[in-house]
Amino acid sequence: MKGATSARRRPGVRRAALGVGVARVRETFAESAVVLATVVRNDAALIDRMTRLVASTVRRGRTIFFVGNGGSAAEAQHLAAEFVVRFVRNRGPLAAVALTTDTSILTAAGNDYGFEQVFARGVSALGRRGDLLVALSTSGSSPNILAAVAAARARGMRVLGMTGAKGRAFARRCDLCLIVPSRVTARVQEIHLLVGHLCCEAAEALAPARGSRA
Repeated sequence: MKGATSARRRPGVRRAALGVGVARVRETFAESAVVLATVVRNDAALIDRMTRLVASTVRRGRTIFFVGNGGSAAEAQHLAAEFVVRFVRNRGPLAAVALTTDTSILTAAGNDYGFEQVFARGVSALGRRGDLLVALSTSGSSPNILAAVAAARARGMRVLGMTGAKGRAFARRCDLCLIVPSRVTARVQEIHLLVGHLCCEAAEALAPARGSRA
């Protein structure tokens, strides 16, 4: 159009950058690698105990409940799906529930009792002694996660937690809890998913093989 001057023709005007740049890619991967190496060095034995707790829950035919907010809610759903459907191989379903998925329950509980009770209500309704609550909280301070943990305790359930560097008080409320040594949410959630996959692997090893149609 006449009179219009593109940004690339104006002196001193640079085109907007696309992507994050190679330097940022390398920086992020390096940051993630440092966190990963620290967890492996300090917490490998703890993670093994966490996988054993999950496996023993499955072996006894009990149910595993997952809770989390935001990205952790997505991870809760992700992991529950891999228990119920499969992780790697075809096998029988494993009892798992993501308490983050039913919008009618979540909105009703939030509306009637407050958002802090949206997960506790589900735990109180469905949880039984011997079941396991897997609570994901990068901050360790989410009121609805803390309420879910309290409800699980009241039902005689075990609690497996995963949190970030700020979640030490939360960790003390759990039977076992991994504290990822980072305050960056993305780095914390990356480790949570990796540990969750190890828990899936341990549980799946106990399930009998089954054809895909079954």
